[in-house]
Amino acid sequence: MNHSERLAAFVALGQRLTALSPDELTDLAARARNQNPWVDRPNVAAALIGIAHLLEPGALAQWAARYPPEPTAVRQVGVVMAGNIPLVGFHDALCVLLSGHILLAKLSASDTFLMTWILDELSQIETRFTNLVQIVPRLNAADAFIATGSDNTARYFEFYFGKKPHLIRRNRTSVAVLTGHETDAELAYLGPDIFQYYGLGCRNVSKLYVPEGYDFTPLLDALQICSGVLNHHKYQNNYDYNKSILLVNAVPHFDAGFLLVTPNNALVSPISVLHYSEYSEEIDLVDQLTDVAPRIQCVVSAGGRWAGSVPLGRAQQPGVADYADGVDTMAFLAAELL
Repeated sequence: MNHSERLAAFVALGQRLTALSPDELTDLAARARNQNPWVDRPNVAAALIGIAHLLEPGALAQWAARYPPEPTAVRQVGVVMAGNIPLVGFHDALCVLLSGHILLAKLSASDTFLMTWILDELSQIETRFTNLVQIVPRLNAADAFIATGSDNTARYFEFYFGKKPHLIRRNRTSVAVLTGHETDAELAYLGPDIFQYYGLGCRNVSKLYVPEGYDFTPLLDALQICSGVLNHHKYQNNYDYNKSILLVNAVPHFDAGFLLVTPNNALVSPISVLHYSEYSEEIDLVDQLTDVAPRIQCVVSAGGRWAGSVPLGRAQQPGVADYADGVDTMAFLAAELL
């Protein structure tokens, strides 16, 4: 199977995802939720739409053309996939297979069903992928490794995979830069950045940077359109618990009835909580963001006006070239597996 044939198979997969019927989507979401109670139909739909977006023919071909079409030698690449949100490991599978290597996938226990399903769909579209996709419990046979996990598991990965080519990712989160001049509509766009996947993804905004004296009322009012997250029992349990902690400890906070916003220097916030830090002027903001840059996946701002940011509402819509941790997976596969 040559590069053009592999590319065509992924394009066909994108078309298959776009053509899913409502009944098919409902069934997929129900079966996925049996495995992971955080998964629901809207988030499965969002994940599948996001993958279909990655596989749009023009953008996919333009991206793939930046890299060697065929490997010097076919290698077995072991991928330890995360499972914090549905199908989060798909981009790694795409990179390995499109670059012409064999995928050894160690799936997350939280995302086994959907990942198995989408890899099976790919193999049905192009049967030659059947021999190139292996779901395995261990990665002993791998020639190289791609692994995503927490900071703690990253140390474990470094120990076990360190003697072979490896790309290891650690904890990341995303932040929003606000100026106080955003419109109500722009503030509402921030809702999906915070709440999609219930805040479980590395591209979810968990921290705000706001000017000193920022008025939170317009933001909290604009975010009311997302109050339905409280209908999920696990989210509500987190909200109730975190609210009680803030109240018992007399921690200053704003309460939107479904979201708690509190001053905190930490980047990562608990589910249902949004941290914020203030800045006095732009140079102060630059210094704060520079200090935490290695731990940030994505920065959002109104209209993407802040340098290096994406527009509010776009955090969960990465393009095919938006690599996790900013590390080019395709370049790693091309350079390390010669």
